[in-house]
Amino acid sequence: MQQSAGSLRGKITRRRMLTLAASIAAVPAIAQECRLGPPPHHRGPPVFMDYDQVELDASYDQAYYEPLIGQVSQRLASNSEAMRTRIGAPQRVAYGPTGIEKLDIYRTNRANAPIFVFIHPGNWLVGAAKDYGYPAEMFINAGAHYVALDFIAIKEAGGNLGVMAAQVRSAIAWVYKNAATIGGDPNRIYIGGHSSGGHLCGVALVTDWQKEFGLPSDIVKGGLCMSGMYEMAPVQLSWRRTYVNFTDAMADAMSPQRHIERLVAPIVVTYGTFETPDFQRQSRDFAAAVQAAGKPVQLIEASNYAHLEMVESLGNPYGPNGRAALSLMKLSSK
Repeated sequence: MQQSAGSLRGKITRRRMLTLAASIAAVPAIAQECRLGPPPHHRGPPVFMDYDQVELDASYDQAYYEPLIGQVSQRLASNSEAMRTRIGAPQRVAYGPTGIEKLDIYRTNRANAPIFVFIHPGNWLVGAAKDYGYPAEMFINAGAHYVALDFIAIKEAGGNLGVMAAQVRSAIAWVYKNAATIGGDPNRIYIGGHSSGGHLCGVALVTDWQKEFGLPSDIVKGGLCMSGMYEMAPVQLSWRRTYVNFTDAMADAMSPQRHIERLVAPIVVTYGTFETPDFQRQSRDFAAAVQAAGKPVQLIEASNYAHLEMVESLGNPYGPNGRAALSLMKLSSK
């Protein structure tokens, strides 16, 4: 016989509640813990600093530290679709000769507006500009254009990070040369990237624009390096070497921290406290190296943010990255 809700409630006495609370308290804390980090293993010899191979690999694989990373990734894509239903599709433009070398331009109504160029994440393996359109609404409302880049994936590039970096640099150069045609100010171009895109952002920030493109050395007026990698030595030893064909020359060229002397623009470096240990260390060390070189840098530690949650916050004017971007560009949210 089905019992009524009232009779069921009557059986939940204070005594039963106290008994239940006591039983929960008696369960070891470790059983209630959501375990993050490398899988249980017999610790091996150190490979980098005090990490063994399993620990280093896990520190370069965000899935070990962000259990819901797949769901967050899907949310970024659906938020981007929802945003486009509100403000319309972007202008899709080619910046280079190959099919992937295109960018999405979300335009604000303000004339001669500043431009924020975004470099997407994805372990260098995946990612698309369309799935990172969601921050556009915030930038447009603040009076800035938002440009999201597409570029070659690492496997199609033969494992060469330099090919990816060259396309990102070419895209930024295109934005500078064509800023006026999209109603933008070529003297107010800012760039940002997250994770592997944060790495490529760092590489772009230490570009010799005059030597490589015949452009002024200061075409980028500020950089937002979000949860990135700036020294390739540990990455070269991690599981990522299975799809990146690291050479010592490429590791050197693709390590922004080794080329800070070429850094011209002020930068902001951000990371979340729920990210992997070495991603956190990379951000702290990079900011410290820039500061030691006497160049302008701000380090932002976002408490209780995981990896993809950090890039999601770029679309929120009150989130750590959204606030940092607007501050860097000297804009305010409306």
